Amino acid sequence: MGTNSLHVLKGIDFTVSEGEMVAIMGSSGSGKSTLLNILGMLDEADEGTYTLDGKIIKNLNERIAAKYRNQFLGFIFQSFNLINYKSALDNVAMPLYYQGVARAERTDKAMHYLEKVGLKQWADHLPNELSGGQKQRVAIARALASDPKVLLADEPTGALDTKTSYEVMELIQGINDEGKTILVVTHEDDIAHMCKRIVHLKDGLIIDDSSVTQVRAKEAKEKQTAHA
Repeated sequence: MGTNSLHVLKGIDFTVSEGEMVAIMGSSGSGKSTLLNILGMLDEADEGTYTLDGKIIKNLNERIAAKYRNQFLGFIFQSFNLINYKSALDNVAMPLYYQGVARAERTDKAMHYLEKVGLKQWADHLPNELSGGQKQRVAIARALASDPKVLLADEPTGALDTKTSYEVMELIQGINDEGKTILVVTHEDDIAHMCKRIVHLKDGLIIDDSSVTQVRAKEAKEKQTAHA
């Protein structure tokens, strides 16, 4: 910012193995968004190394960064980031379009992932015709469409009520059960405990990194329904 630079991350040593499901927690300003942006190749660290699937991610021009993002990463955002004038099916097919996949194959794959998230019958609907939970399901299907190595979820339940949050986490847990590596940035303790490991950031440093007993979202949802 002008001549002022803000040192956000101050020496993060962090490894995620294939198939893990990790929550990243920390208060506002702790560095979690910056960490996610570096992992997502949206920002680059000033020093240090970032290796993804054996490739060192460094000095990428935007074209290569976009190619790697499309190849390796699926993104899920709090605000869904769907294209409002495109149907659910077209939104899910978008990463495949950028990979140069032919239209018929794109449509087949997109429909497969919409079915996986339980929205096959909503394929032709626009985002404004969907509930918040349905929009997030479309966003998850889109993140999965290019079969990425890693899913990065930034506050994926932040805009949803508790019941819908747990339904979305049940879906994300199911994807992790199939072997997909998932990182979830969240400030919600109950959501963090639906992961298998919790990393706490404070002032740009990891202050705690612990494996936890995973709470299954399905059981949490049933418990919540019983209390309601």
